[in-house]
Amino acid sequence: MEAARRLTPVPTEAEPKYKMAPHNIEAEQALLGAILVNNEAFYRISDFLEPIHFYEPIHREIFEVCGKIIRAGKTATPVTAKTYLQDELLEGVTMAQYLARLASEATTVLNASDYGQAIYDLAIRRNLILIGEEVMDTAYNADVETSSQKQIEEAEKRLFDLAEKGRYDGGFQGFNQALIEAINMAGEAYSRDGSLSGTATGLTDLDRLMGGLQRSDLIILAARPAMGKTSLATNIAFAVAKAYKAEPTPDGHMKTVNGGVVGFFSLEMSAEQLATRVLAEQSEISSSDIRRGNIHESQYAKLVDTSNVMAQVPLFIDDTGGISIAQLSARARRLKRQKGLDLLIVDYLQLLSGSKKAGENRVQELTEITTGLKALAKELEVPIIALSQLSRQVENREDKHPQLADLRESGSIEQDADVVLFVYREEYYLGNKEPKEGTQEHLEWQAEMEKVHGRAEVIIAKQRHGPTGTVQLHFQANLTRFSNLAREDYLPTRQE
Repeated sequence: MEAARRLTPVPTEAEPKYKMAPHNIEAEQALLGAILVNNEAFYRISDFLEPIHFYEPIHREIFEVCGKIIRAGKTATPVTAKTYLQDELLEGVTMAQYLARLASEATTVLNASDYGQAIYDLAIRRNLILIGEEVMDTAYNADVETSSQKQIEEAEKRLFDLAEKGRYDGGFQGFNQALIEAINMAGEAYSRDGSLSGTATGLTDLDRLMGGLQRSDLIILAARPAMGKTSLATNIAFAVAKAYKAEPTPDGHMKTVNGGVVGFFSLEMSAEQLATRVLAEQSEISSSDIRRGNIHESQYAKLVDTSNVMAQVPLFIDDTGGISIAQLSARARRLKRQKGLDLLIVDYLQLLSGSKKAGENRVQELTEITTGLKALAKELEVPIIALSQLSRQVENREDKHPQLADLRESGSIEQDADVVLFVYREEYYLGNKEPKEGTQEHLEWQAEMEKVHGRAEVIIAKQRHGPTGTVQLHFQANLTRFSNLAREDYLPTRQE
């Protein structure tokens, strides 16, 4: 006990017993003085600075009053502002005297933006401290119904909101500046694979109709089982990640100039199974042979070389099953913050869960999921490809090409989606209708099978920003690979 007393430091009068929140009273005073001397200073910071960002309460009041006067078309000065503020500030100091002092010690209008940014940054730091304290308080005093995972998700969302929205750029700009940005965008598209406005999928004809994968779009990729929707998603994911190129920006961040960083939520298959698919596609060795080890020495060497190339691409897989839309959103935000993110893929959305509120049915839950995915796409400013199962009513039709109506049982999928893609392979359905060998029908069936062998259709059934239509692709089932179809191999376009 005596040893414990000796090791415990006793604070002296000179040592502070608490930490002050970060602030800069002098910067606040200088900025308010600049506004009172020249109201132009207010317009330089009013698009990002708000009264709440000031540390000193009286400065919040002065800034708010000045803003109201200026927005009303009047001039804010020490004389006009004092009318709307309390008369006595401190004992022996009136508001009029304080405003006059602010004006006399004002900074110039040219420095107003710098002072405003400094005040804003300090406010962000105080918010960080507040979030940290609230996280700690919640962890100490959480109720039974609040899980630790839920607390982490809420904290991550608040941190992400602070990081993404804590900016002081934006607002109106001259048309000349807008033209420069438009030319730069055109230049970036020209230098990007396929000269596309969006991210290239590696499938030329699909990119031609869609212009690539557009930022903030929710893209639904739907099909019946065995059509190859997961294969198409993995093909696109690896093509985007393999094409990734970035360059540093003046502020030290990396800007994607081609391809992108890809996040893949595999709720059905394990990361190992997904990797095997991509390995088979890239090495051109059957995935079943890879799993069984049925390969010779040269093929093994090719597998090793291919895996070394694959290991360098920015493709990140999360194979946690049964996660909620809230957990998925939190993990996607974390990935963007830590590694960057240009494309997100979810396989598949029916395996996600919603908040499961009391009395909520599955249709309402899917509506919450699709609405959440669309909001996440806008928040992260990345395209999200969400895979979806189609209803069984497809199997009851003679023509088994999927239609938008096949999505309607799944709530608001069609409504929330910016793009709806269907994968269809006639070869799969025709292969299940083989007639008896030696008959005329069997000969006709063989002729039909030859026409559709190795072919797949990707039907663009909905696209907010472009045309609908059908793209024909080559599909190698043993390699689970979709690729561009040679132009002379195209089938006649199917009439809708």
